[in-house]
Amino acid sequence: MNISEINKKVQEESLFLQDLRHEIAKVIVGQEDLVEKMLVALIADGHILIEGVPGLAKTLTVKTLAQALSASFQRIQFTPDLLPADITGTLIFNPKEGSFTPRKGPVFANLVLADEINRSPAKVQSALLEAMQERQVTIGAETYKLPEPFMVLATQNPVEQEGTYPLPEAQVDRFMLKLKVDYPSKEDEKIILERMSLAHKPEVHSTVNIEQILKAREAADSIYVDDKVKNYIVDLVFATRRPQEYKLEDLASYILYGASPRASIFLTQAAKAYAFLDGRGYVTPEDVKEMGPDVLRHRILLSYEAEAENVSTEDIIKKIFATVEVP
Repeated sequence: MNISEINKKVQEESLFLQDLRHEIAKVIVGQEDLVEKMLVALIADGHILIEGVPGLAKTLTVKTLAQALSASFQRIQFTPDLLPADITGTLIFNPKEGSFTPRKGPVFANLVLADEINRSPAKVQSALLEAMQERQVTIGAETYKLPEPFMVLATQNPVEQEGTYPLPEAQVDRFMLKLKVDYPSKEDEKIILERMSLAHKPEVHSTVNIEQILKAREAADSIYVDDKVKNYIVDLVFATRRPQEYKLEDLASYILYGASPRASIFLTQAAKAYAFLDGRGYVTPEDVKEMGPDVLRHRILLSYEAEAENVSTEDIIKKIFATVEVP
């Protein structure tokens, strides 16, 4: 297909997003960036890690999205005593038949909210690894496919660190995006106060079915990415690994490990999905710039020197985007 045909297909397949945004806005005030990036991950078939202090509607936003999608939804509250079988499921002995039967866990849903994921130790967090990467779960000797679409949205609280366990790097890397949620504006907070202090809360209706999401993914997959944009994405990722080759020598001592090849893949997919949300059949460098920080911020490991000098991954990403040449 040429670009005009892709444009037409994208515009047709993205019409449902208007209704979806409208339904979510009935409950969620402000947080436009969070909602937009959640839709990007949904279209790009990725998982999201959401970080923010308590009370910023992280859980409510995920639940609202699930209600508007008419998709199956499960919420798992991560606690220190949670077991891997509590997530994936286990084999139950049936005394009548004298055999074991599988009982599937809450991970078998279209949208899975892993609430406060850093409250559980690594063995529980790793129970999600196979599900997130392979889209399947092994219970006993049998392997079961997860439903399509399948998306994990995990939340973590950056403030209260007592009794929390940092996520293993292998798992963090499987999240397409890491989003940081901030406080609402004064005007938005007043609307939240007026809307959520009533006895009857706003209701969300299912407006989008799973078939529409799967069709949207097909359309987004066909979006054109020029070689110059591909080279720009690769340059950005390589700048996190070899900053000295991109006139960023001063960053070399701050970066312990750069972004993995998953960053290049996810940044391309996220940029395509962002273009889809805009109704375009091609990716621009602006799409890459918009999605870049969310894809890269959890993939750059800082050195002790960076921590000592109070240099954050946000500072490094800003400098990389300001220095790497835009096509």
